[in-house]
Amino acid sequence: MRTKKVRFIMLVAMIMVLAAFPLTASADHAWGNYHWARTGNTFTLKVGDNVSAVWDPYLNEAISDWNPSSVLNLTKVAGGTRPKNCRPTSGRIEVCSATYGNTGWLGIAQIWASGDHITQAIAKMNDTYYNTPQYNTPAWRRLVMCQEIAHDFGLDHQDEGFGAPNLGTCMDYTNDPDGGGAYGPSNEHPNAHDFEQLEIIYAHLDSTTTISAAPPGFMNADVHAIENWGEKVHESANGRSALYVRDFGNGFKIFTHVFWVLDN
Repeated sequence: MRTKKVRFIMLVAMIMVLAAFPLTASADHAWGNYHWARTGNTFTLKVGDNVSAVWDPYLNEAISDWNPSSVLNLTKVAGGTRPKNCRPTSGRIEVCSATYGNTGWLGIAQIWASGDHITQAIAKMNDTYYNTPQYNTPAWRRLVMCQEIAHDFGLDHQDEGFGAPNLGTCMDYTNDPDGGGAYGPSNEHPNAHDFEQLEIIYAHLDSTTTISAAPPGFMNADVHAIENWGEKVHESANGRSALYVRDFGNGFKIFTHVFWVLDN
């Protein structure tokens, strides 16, 4: 009888531990501790529309895709920059599309951070490549738009293997965004692990939504050209994705997430 009682107590203790640490903690694809400072959840993050009419449906869809999050609410506002220049606006994301030239990148996300706090961000779609048959598809547009915006609020990739079966999330690189056959599900939208990770990133509240005074040139730094991205700190095994950081000192950094074209 005593043995059964001990086993019962251990079973109850195990159930209590599992309840205290739910499975949502299994998500692990943040790109650090970077997040938007806010004093309450759900917080609203403005997304500036600087994209062409061709891109508008995909921007709208990406915003709708991420808005089921319990900690984040995206709202589209009028753009605050010329698309070609795609300059950031403090306190929000600017999303741009233009023919940026044969840069080698399909899409990039750039994030200005003060300490762990994101202060402004941009996402750019390079129409030089989307005007080609290879990328001028709804699936490629959905994948890259969904992914670059998500980098801007703290998410990283779930997987970086382009040839591996799809995980069913836009945070997974792939050669076939809409899936099917050996690739499996579509990678055009977020999945449950993405929303779990957002809950982890934004589990705490901040005491302020503002940042300390930034050094000269930080908020308005020109990071349009690759030579201004700073040091490459990460690259996928196949070289098709990379992360750069430009360090201004005292915790002020600009990060650039790069989605290279498949033949780069």
